[in-house]
Amino acid sequence: MPAGETVRLAPGIYPALRIGQPLTLLGEPGAVIDAGGQGHGLYLDAPGIQVSHLEIRNWGKDLGTLDAGVFISDNADGTEVAHLRLRGPGFGIWADRVSRIQLYANDIEGDHRLRSQDRGNGIHLFNVSDSEIVGNRIRHTRDGIYIDYSNHNRLAGNHLSELRYGIHYMYSNHNEVVANVTRATRTGYALMQSRFLTVVDNLSEQDENYGILMNYITYSTISHNRVEGVRANSHLLNPRGAEGKAMFAYHAVGNEISGNWLGHSDLGIHMTAGSEQNRIFGNALVGNRTQVRYVSNRPQEWSQDGRGNYWGDYQGWDLNQDGLGDIAYEPNDGMDRVLWQYPAARWLMNAPVVSLLRWVQQQFPVFKGPGVRDSFPLMSLPEARRSHEYHSSAAAQ
Repeated sequence: MPAGETVRLAPGIYPALRIGQPLTLLGEPGAVIDAGGQGHGLYLDAPGIQVSHLEIRNWGKDLGTLDAGVFISDNADGTEVAHLRLRGPGFGIWADRVSRIQLYANDIEGDHRLRSQDRGNGIHLFNVSDSEIVGNRIRHTRDGIYIDYSNHNRLAGNHLSELRYGIHYMYSNHNEVVANVTRATRTGYALMQSRFLTVVDNLSEQDENYGILMNYITYSTISHNRVEGVRANSHLLNPRGAEGKAMFAYHAVGNEISGNWLGHSDLGIHMTAGSEQNRIFGNALVGNRTQVRYVSNRPQEWSQDGRGNYWGDYQGWDLNQDGLGDIAYEPNDGMDRVLWQYPAARWLMNAPVVSLLRWVQQQFPVFKGPGVRDSFPLMSLPEARRSHEYHSSAAAQ
C-alpha cells in the first residue's frame, strides 16, 4: 500500500494491528480491534500516522512489557490519535520518545476490578516533546495522564475521574496544564520534580488527600485554578496529619501562586520543607477548616505589590475603603505550631491556659514565632476567571 493512503475499517472485529508506514486509518461505526488479552491493540511505528474513530479493547495487562491499547513507538513522530474508545487493563495510550504527537478526544477506561497499582495509566508520555493532549476523558486507570521526562507539551481540557492521580508530572519542564478537570481522584494534580510549569484554569473537585500537590516544583505559575471539597481518604487507618489539602507544597521554590480559589477543604494551603521565595497573592481561601499550615523557621509575606489574598475568616476592617484590610491577616500563632508538632496536645486546645497564651501572643508580638503574614488582605473575593467555559471549549477540540 502506498504511503499516505487512507484506509477505512469496515464494521467488524479485528485482531491487533501494527502500522509501519504513514497512513490514515479511519474506523466506521462498529469497527473494533480486539487484542485477545495480550500485547498491544494498535502499534504505531511510522511518522505521520493518523488514527481515529475506532474502538480498541482487551489488550494485555503486563505493565512490564508496556501493554497498551495504542503504543506509539519512537519512529512515530507527528502521529495523531483521536476519537478512540479504549477499554482494557494495561496502559491506554503509551507514547515512547516521540515529538509532535496529538492525542485528541479519546475515551479511555481501565479495568476497575483490578487493584489501582495493577492498572496502567490512561495516557503515559515518556520522553515526549512538543505535543498536545486535549479533550480526553479517562477513568478507572492508575493515573489519568502521566508525564515523565517530557518537555514542551500542552495538556488542555481533559476530564479525569476515579483515579490515583489525575495528572502526574515527573522530571518534566516547560509544560502547560490548562483547563483540565479532576474529580474523585486520590490527588488531582501531582506535580513533582519539575520546572517552568504553567498550571492555570484547572478544576479539582471532590478529590481526596490533595487537590494540587507540588513536590520540588520550581519557577512555575500556579494560577486561577479552583480546588473544592478536598477531604482525607476515609479508608486510612491512621488519619493523623492526613487532612485533605487543597494545596500542598513541599520544597516548592520561586513560583507564582495567584488567583486560585481554594475552598471547603480540610486544609487550604500546607507549606513545608523549605517552600520559600514564592509569590502568593490574589488567592481566595474560603470555608476551609484550617486555612494555612506553615512549617518553617522563617517568616513569609503572602502579598505582592500591595495586594494580598482573600481570607474567608478575616475579621478586620477597611476604614479608608481601598479594598484592603487595615490590619494584617496572620492565620497561625505559636500555639498552632505546638499542636502541629505535638498532636497529642490537641485535647488542651480549649483549655484556659491555651486561651491565655494566645492572648499574650496577640498583645506582645515579641513572643510570636515565624509564620505567614498577609499585610494587605483583600476585603472582597477576587473576580473569578470564567474558566468553566474554557473547559468546555478545550474538550470539544
